[in-house]
Order: sequence, then structure tokens, then C-alpha cells
Amino acid sequence: MKRLAGLALITLLAGNVFAAGRQNSGGSSGGSIIVMSREDGSGTRSAFTELFGVLDSGSRDAITLSAEITNNTAVMMTSVAGERNAIGYISLGSLNDTVKALAIDGVVPDAETAAAGTYKITRPFYIVTKGEVKAAAGDFIAFIMSREGQDVISANGYVRRADTGAFTSAMPSGRIIVAGSSSVTPVMEKLQEAYEKINPGAGIEIQQSDSSTGINAAVDGICDIGMASRDLRSTEIEKGLTGTVIAIDGIAVIVNKANPLTGLTKDQVKAIYLGQAETWSAVTR
Repeated sequence: MKRLAGLALITLLAGNVFAAGRQNSGGSSGGSIIVMSREDGSGTRSAFTELFGVLDSGSRDAITLSAEITNNTAVMMTSVAGERNAIGYISLGSLNDTVKALAIDGVVPDAETAAAGTYKITRPFYIVTKGEVKAAAGDFIAFIMSREGQDVISANGYVRRADTGAFTSAMPSGRIIVAGSSSVTPVMEKLQEAYEKINPGAGIEIQQSDSSTGINAAVDGICDIGMASRDLRSTEIEKGLTGTVIAIDGIAVIVNKANPLTGLTKDQVKAIYLGQAETWSAVTR
């Protein structure tokens, strides 16, 4: 029994040493890269693969099968913050100080460089509707596209669109269901808060998932407004959907704060996500 207990203790200690080694090696010191990606159906994943060219010869998603999958923006940030060797990607507007955003081709990602067009890793945020919307949803959409709504968007780090002028609410009452992209959700929550101060008779429920789920919910009439962080596909438009761009958002490539790296090129990011560069030394030498 003592011998068995001793072996178990040695195994446990060895496992702890291995885990510590994985946590503390990395960055430009040459550790293995832990690739983090979003799930299938994520608009951010779709935009990321297109913008960085992480595609096969048939223009299909080619992210390495070894990538660890996270199902929303918050989980992606938590995962990268907890693993020194990790790399991931998120909505620029959701970026916080728990992770480090890398410069791409020498340009730091922020609202100013995205608005100026110097940071080119950007994509649109859409709201998606089908047919005629009910009064309450229409009034909320009018707010989003108004000067006041676009002020909310720019105040939260996104690139605003041309607005429709000052907003005057028709004050309709009723429940509004908004569903979809976890990248769009944070700014939609800010828009909800601002709108409900103007029209407290409207009750807005936001259901966070991913872009494809939100688009399908709009098709099926499950929600009044879908949220998407990718362009609508022709097959989706054929189902009677209308997509309206409410903002432009950047995609930030993120690493652990302990990683000494400050930037990568688009080609280096592509190589990592295709599985062609598996260690940090492979992209920093």
C-alpha cells in the first residue's frame, strides 16, 4: 500500500510539473502555440478566416483541427488569459485588459485605426430582420440608426455609420426579442439600456448565441431582430432577410499578457491557424 501511495504521489507531482511547464513556457521563448478558435456558426470565426486567408483551395474554413474551441467572446478571453501559450481572436470592441491585442502588420488595433482604415482587420455588425417588423422593434431599430444610437456605438469603441438624425420615439409598447452574435451583444446591451430610458414601455430581451443562430431565428420568426457579425449569405437573403449594418468592428488577435510578443504579420497569423507554425519560435525567429 505504501508503495502504491508513493507511486500515486510521484504521478501527481509529475502531472503538476508538466502543467506548470506548459503554463510558464511560451511566448517568444519557443513554447508550443495553443490555438484558440470560435465555434462553427460564429460570425467572428467566419470573418477571421476570410480576412486572414485561413481557407483551403475551395475557399472553405481551414482552421487547424487541433484548435481548442470556445463558444463565445467572454470564454475566448478567459481561455487566453489563463494560458501563456495561447492565441485567439475577438471583437475589438470587447477587448479588455485581461489579454493583450497584437499589432497586425505594424498597426495597433483600436477604434481610431479601424475608423481611419489603417487597421484593416475589420468587419460589419448587422441587425437582421424578415419582412415587416412590429412597431416596437421598428422604433428600436430607428433609435439604433439615429444620431443618439450611433453616439452609443462610437462611445463604446466601434466605428459608427452615417446616422439618420435626431431620434423621436413613437413610444410603442411591447416585447422585442433580439438574438444572435456574442460579438454584437455587448454593444446591443448598451443600445438597449439607452433606448429603454427613452421608451420604458418597450421590453427588450437579448439572447446571446452566434451569428448563424441569430440569422436562423430571424428566418423562423423566433426573434424580431437577429444579430450577426458577418455578411449575409445569398441563401439567407433568398429567405427574405434584410441585413442592416449598424457599426464596423475590428477583430483583435489576442495573446496572454505574459507573452512578450507585441505584433505579427497577417501571414504569420495565417500560418498559425493553418497549423503550419506550431511554436512561437517558428513565428518569431
